[in-house]
Amino acid sequence: MIKQFLQKIFRKRSQVATHGKLAAAKVITASKHKINHKLITQAALKTCDGLQKAGFQAYIVGGAVRDLLLDHPPKDFDVATDATPEQVHKVFRRSRIIGRRFRLVHVLWGSETIEVSTFRGHHQSEGDAETNDSGRIIRDNVFGSIEEDSVRRDFTANALYYDPKRQEVLDFHDGVADIRSKTLRMIGDPTTRYQEDPVRMLRAVRLSAKLGLKIEAKTQGPIRKLADLLEDVPPSRLFDEMLKLFLSGHAIESISALRAQHLHHGLLPLLDVVLEQPLGEKFVMLALKNTDERILSGKSSNPSFLFATLLWHEVLLAWQENQKRGEHMIPALHMAMNEVIDKQAEKMAIHNRYTATMKEIWAMQPRFEQRAGKRPYALLTHPRYRAGYDFLLLRCASGELPQALGDWWTRFADAGTDERTQMLLPDSEVKKRRRRPRKKKPATEGAA
Repeated sequence: MIKQFLQKIFRKRSQVATHGKLAAAKVITASKHKINHKLITQAALKTCDGLQKAGFQAYIVGGAVRDLLLDHPPKDFDVATDATPEQVHKVFRRSRIIGRRFRLVHVLWGSETIEVSTFRGHHQSEGDAETNDSGRIIRDNVFGSIEEDSVRRDFTANALYYDPKRQEVLDFHDGVADIRSKTLRMIGDPTTRYQEDPVRMLRAVRLSAKLGLKIEAKTQGPIRKLADLLEDVPPSRLFDEMLKLFLSGHAIESISALRAQHLHHGLLPLLDVVLEQPLGEKFVMLALKNTDERILSGKSSNPSFLFATLLWHEVLLAWQENQKRGEHMIPALHMAMNEVIDKQAEKMAIHNRYTATMKEIWAMQPRFEQRAGKRPYALLTHPRYRAGYDFLLLRCASGELPQALGDWWTRFADAGTDERTQMLLPDSEVKKRRRRPRKKKPATEGAA
């Protein structure tokens, strides 16, 4: 019994040494943190209030607090509590428990969802958390105190807890000071923390680019050496993180940072080749620039369009290769689309709801070169016409296609009936597609 007790004590000390020393929180009052309470949604406030009235602790936590301190309206709100998932579920009628790796509760308020997590604790024994051979945590539902939870979080800027009732921020790791000094610092030993969850390396790059934070030298040091760990992350999880990165409003800075840290290899394996081609790189950078401008101006951006641009030049290359092997133009394009998406899915799985739209955008591109007869009119009525047209303009702007083609479609879309008729090219001037002769069926076939 004494031996087991001593082993338990030493394990706990080892965990504390790995993740960081437990510390008392600095309490930062409203007069000092100056958080604009109006930036907090009613859903987040009601979630905290409901848990507190039920006798539990409840704090807005993580990126939302960080953004509030920077006076940025948070995109979403997470809440941390000492209530277990089952207890949270009982407090809120419209809620559901989700997750295997980390059990969480989604509390539903109209169109807004608040993610509620139970304070995480240290692993007291080897069986507390399930890890793979590289050290990545694949299942972990050890609950603990708020002090332990703060140590389990990744960066000091994300380990902040805001009580909306008291309007106080609890800061266990000098996160507020790091935010004010524009520093991104890992809690605990960076190598161990990246091994536990390699996605933290991507998160470091994204937060650095988005918020203008400089990654602390110790935090940055192991990233290049551990980049290969990302190959072990589930493709769906990589996609979610990359989506946040590309839709952060700072995609260009993020891509540059990924390449500087050698993290882009393996995430978008087909993009690696594109970024080494002058024409491909220009096309991708134009797409990212347009995406950043839309997001920073408060407009929405379609992930399908973005990923269609990122993978287009590999589709284009495969399309050309298929035609060289004798395939007709349109079947060759569809084959190329499937090949590229299947290859990409091996590393980072793009959701099916996005790939369907991506294929529609790609499939429209040959039709923009058909400017005779009724075909241009039919294309204007396509449900994805606007996305396909914007895609065409990017191709023209990058030098892949003549600018005159994009100008023609811009004019055609806005023209009246008479002007459109005059703009249509005669069939004799349209380059006809090559058709392979169809094989004749034997005379006996079908004569039953």
